[in-house]
Amino acid sequence: MSVTQVAAYAAPAPKAPLERTTVPRRPVGEHDVLIDIKYAGICHSDIHQVRDGWGKGIYPMVPGHEIAGVVTEVGPGVTKFAVGDRVGVGCFVDSCRECEYCLRGQEQFCAKGMTGTYNALDKNGEPTYGGYSTHLVVDENYTVRIPDGLSLDVAAPLLCAGITLYSPLRHWQAGPGKKVAIVGLGGLGHMGVKIAAALGAEVTVLSQSLRKKEDGLKLGASHYYATDDEATFEELAGSFDLILSTVSAPLGLDRYLTLLKVDGALVNVGAPEEPVELNLFSVIGGRKTLAGSMIGGIAETQEMLDFCAEHGLGSEIELIRAEQINEAYERVLSSDVRYRFVIDASTI
Repeated sequence: MSVTQVAAYAAPAPKAPLERTTVPRRPVGEHDVLIDIKYAGICHSDIHQVRDGWGKGIYPMVPGHEIAGVVTEVGPGVTKFAVGDRVGVGCFVDSCRECEYCLRGQEQFCAKGMTGTYNALDKNGEPTYGGYSTHLVVDENYTVRIPDGLSLDVAAPLLCAGITLYSPLRHWQAGPGKKVAIVGLGGLGHMGVKIAAALGAEVTVLSQSLRKKEDGLKLGASHYYATDDEATFEELAGSFDLILSTVSAPLGLDRYLTLLKVDGALVNVGAPEEPVELNLFSVIGGRKTLAGSMIGGIAETQEMLDFCAEHGLGSEIELIRAEQINEAYERVLSSDVRYRFVIDASTI
């Protein structure tokens, strides 16, 4: 495949609706694979970046870092994949490969900065374009295999939502005997419930209301509480070993820190655009940890996919056509999706 134009949906400017266009893809290099994209998940971070919520973006912007497809061409030096393999691409497509973090499989924390799947510049200074497109060329070392036990449509959101929850659950050792709370039952949160339950933890959902309680219990939660009820914070004080916040709006951190046991951790994986406030006495009392976590490395992402396939943990999705993307964005912002929109790339 020589440099060519492929169909895509892009935002031409900040806050502009996405529209159908074409973008260039590089030739398939020595260690590259060409992926025929079948499905692409819509992540809340796509909306943040399209609307310049996290800083100045690169336009036109083709979002999408929850990509599932099939290999249709491989470079002459490729050893990990063959034509016909089912593969995925997550939030980054390159890193320096030399720093201590890359060398220990934590490429997401690359000291020189990972190369985002979209809204980034590659090593040649060219913008990267994401998964809202028909094809992608990517280095085999930043590609993962999707196990046969997962259909591609429900696997796509695992490339961000799945690993974003799996990594901190593993790092903070969620498992039997641990009480874990998931704040927010959305695209991220519903996978947190599934994975934490599969790891053997006792899972509680903390959501604004009880509207999704039936869903939360079906997904694997043992308990479900409404955070708009002040009694929740009184009843659950000192209850949890680990709380994962998936919400992308500022959270009242001090209130949630009261819910931790001594030595407990509140880990943020949602990324609000606004700053948050904290009273340091909330962590000093009880030797509590306030932390963050960001996706995972390539090896851990593959581990997550294998775990999800073993336990039958696909994402709960609503499949849409590409022309519904802008409508889907508005529905995400109003929490009107259960639980992840996935674009059928054949409609691009």
